[in-house]
Amino acid sequence: MDASLLELRKFLAPEIVFGAGAAGLAGRYAQNLGARKVLLVSDPGVSSQPWFADIVESVRKVGLGLDFFTQIHANPRDEEVMHGAELYRSMACDAIIAVGGGSPMDCAKGIGIVCTNDCHVLDFEGVDNVEHPGPPLICVPTTAGSSADVSQFAIINDTTRKVKIAIVSKAMVPDVALVDPLLTTTMPRELTANTGVDALTHAIEAYVSNAHGPTTDLFALDAIRRIARFLPLAITRPNDAEARAGMMLGSMYAGLAFSNAILGAVHAMAHSLGGLMDLPHGQCNAMLLDHVIEYNFDAAPLRYTDIAVAMGARLSPTATMEEKRSAVLSQVRALKAAVGITEGLASLGVRPEHLDGLTTFAMHDPCMVTNPKTPTAGQIRAVFEHAL
Repeated sequence: MDASLLELRKFLAPEIVFGAGAAGLAGRYAQNLGARKVLLVSDPGVSSQPWFADIVESVRKVGLGLDFFTQIHANPRDEEVMHGAELYRSMACDAIIAVGGGSPMDCAKGIGIVCTNDCHVLDFEGVDNVEHPGPPLICVPTTAGSSADVSQFAIINDTTRKVKIAIVSKAMVPDVALVDPLLTTTMPRELTANTGVDALTHAIEAYVSNAHGPTTDLFALDAIRRIARFLPLAITRPNDAEARAGMMLGSMYAGLAFSNAILGAVHAMAHSLGGLMDLPHGQCNAMLLDHVIEYNFDAAPLRYTDIAVAMGARLSPTATMEEKRSAVLSQVRALKAAVGITEGLASLGVRPEHLDGLTTFAMHDPCMVTNPKTPTAGQIRAVFEHAL
């Protein structure tokens, strides 16, 4: 008998509506949750898309009041969360709809808990530090990558310390995720690539996490299969609805996996990069992923072999451990190359003199706790160096 099947595990997920037209249900769900006035949180890029007006109309159609907060950077900042909370209170809102990628959704989560707990958003840093859940929150994701719409994470940029903090709590799980694959057809190629490899990283890190379980394994492996198949298609045929739906489903499954199994060193290091240097999160993950796999492999060789096979590797029953290591690295690097991610961290301006600070922040990130191998600071610095 597999003893791991007897280990206690919990699994958190919001109500999910998946499919073409899901975004147009935002107003109806806000009404169902008892809202009278909604704060719609987004960003300038998303709010300029042609389909955004349909989401706004869905709220107005059911007679709800509506205010907007769209002044959000790619890495949501603590001051933006506090500004959004001030607007929420001053306009007497009682529910939030977040439309966008990870940044608007994480900012919306922060706004909600600031308002219900009357604290600064940075006070919630860490695991299970949110006493009272936020107001009703509906998320409409517009990228196939962050999965903030189904996760118990919010990542906020502490602008004073120049570090991204993780807020991890079941109170951060949205009430409803309206997952509409058609919204992603307007994503540019680079964003499709970076968020797609971010989703792959979520699935891989969840599968090898030391907190994985049977349910998260199921979602993680299926996510890996879907992303390996559909991400190159979404890049080459951006208007292909099937490819976009396959990626959106893969991203959602990866989110359900990592929200419950947590992550690992790739995300700990990417959060450090994003906080210190304000770099794009998905791009950082993409550049780090294979280097962290190379470091981690001997701590979870069978699991990384499963990942290689899920991505399409053909391994003989007599394959050596080195052949299995090579297989997973080859699959990940081939996918990165296929979607145009070929450069290292140096191309983003990361220099050797940055590595000590980056390492310090990464070692203190909560995601490092569930990495399959417990690293030293010197080992993490070496991984950063290899990724340059």
